[in-house]
Amino acid sequence: MIGTVIKSTGSWYLVRNHADLQLYRCRLRGKFKNKGLKVSNPIAVGDEVTLELEGNEGHGVITEIAVRRNYIIRKSTHKAHHAHIVASNLDQAFLVVTLASPRTSFGFIDRFLVTAEAYQIPTTLLFNKSDLYDKDAQAYLKQVMALYSQIGYPGISCSAHSGEGIEEIKGLLKDKTTLLSGHSGVGKSTLINVLVPDLDLKTTEISAFSDKGVHTTTFAEMFEVEPGTYLIDTPGIKELGVVEMKREEIGLYFPEIRDMRSQCKYHNCLHLNEPGCAVQAAVKAGKIALPRYESYLSLLQDEDSHR
Repeated sequence: MIGTVIKSTGSWYLVRNHADLQLYRCRLRGKFKNKGLKVSNPIAVGDEVTLELEGNEGHGVITEIAVRRNYIIRKSTHKAHHAHIVASNLDQAFLVVTLASPRTSFGFIDRFLVTAEAYQIPTTLLFNKSDLYDKDAQAYLKQVMALYSQIGYPGISCSAHSGEGIEEIKGLLKDKTTLLSGHSGVGKSTLINVLVPDLDLKTTEISAFSDKGVHTTTFAEMFEVEPGTYLIDTPGIKELGVVEMKREEIGLYFPEIRDMRSQCKYHNCLHLNEPGCAVQAAVKAGKIALPRYESYLSLLQDEDSHR
């Protein structure tokens, strides 16, 4: 049988069978190695897998993992020199950010966007808690949204409490598999409850399969919003260390830097202090936003993402 992994507890995987949409509680057969990639989780939510029935009704064994179309990946918080696949086979990603209570840093936003860009996952920024902003904050929000929309990342001002932006978000979700991510405290759970009002009903069956007493907050979970529309919720991410990138590749995942690099004097320009660098000139002229350039420098130096 072929199915999609919709939840992982680290030792057990919940798989939705494509043929009859039934849920099967599965374990792994043997060890799976991700070619050339050291990961803390061999299977991720969103993975398409082959399973065989085993023992008790509703139980199975995962025997194969299909090649992933794409994925969002981060540095593992538990294993040194390992990565953690957040979710795979995505049509798009939504990053929930807040400009206050708590403030999401440009560094965090840009690291997420770079990762999504590297795996060609279209991303929309959801600027949440807009109901808390005064006039000055609203003006700043418009500036930040304009900054990102100019380089190809649309933004939606939204609020789970006032309802602003909710219908627009629902429209974007339709018939797609969407990853929803963000820092802890940005109101992701409240947003999900508004987007999927009967979520408690949808999670009852899933929860019954979870290991009792297992701490599962480091794993993503996929919910069916309606037939053909899936939302993958992820736990709040504190840091988002970028992996699988060489220094000379990082600029390729900043669209505005990528567009300028052919005008640099040297083809291997890292846009630091090289003579004839078109990117540095664009930053000085205000054509490339300074916070974005600072995020680029931070990635080159591999600094912590929350700075």
